[in-house]
Amino acid sequence: MSAKDIFHDAVRSALEKDGWLVTHDPLFMRVGDVNFQIDLGAEKIIAAEKDNRKIAVEVKYFVGKSEVKEFHLTLGQILNYRSALRKIHPNRILYLAITFEVYDSFFRREFVQDVVAEHQLKLLIFEPNKEEIITWKN
Repeated sequence: MSAKDIFHDAVRSALEKDGWLVTHDPLFMRVGDVNFQIDLGAEKIIAAEKDNRKIAVEVKYFVGKSEVKEFHLTLGQILNYRSALRKIHPNRILYLAITFEVYDSFFRREFVQDVVAEHQLKLLIFEPNKEEIITWKN
C-alpha cells in the first residue's frame, strides 16, 4: 500500500469519525471535455438546520524531493478543482487535506501562509496514525 493510499484511507476514516458521510470515493466530474477526480466527497447533516453541508477533499502527502514543487502542483490542482466544482457542484466546498506534520513543517511558512490566504484555500489538517482530524482551517 502506498503512502497516498494510507493517507487517503486515514482521511476517509477521520471524516467518518467526525460524523461525515462519505458519498463519493472518488468524486468524478466532467466539465466540457475535461474530466476531474477529487479524492473524496462527503456530506454532513447539521442538526436543526434545513440544509446539509457538502465538501470535497483532495488528500496530499508532500513526500517528493521538493515541497515547493509539490505545493506549486497542488495549488494549480486545487484552483482547477474549485473552478470545476463551482460549475458542477456549486454547494460543495473544497478542502485540501494535509498531515499535521506537513502543516507544521511547511504550511506555517510566511510565504505559504500568504498564498493560502490569497487564494482562500481551506485546509483539513489530520493525524494519519490516529485517523483523526486535528483542525479545519478556513
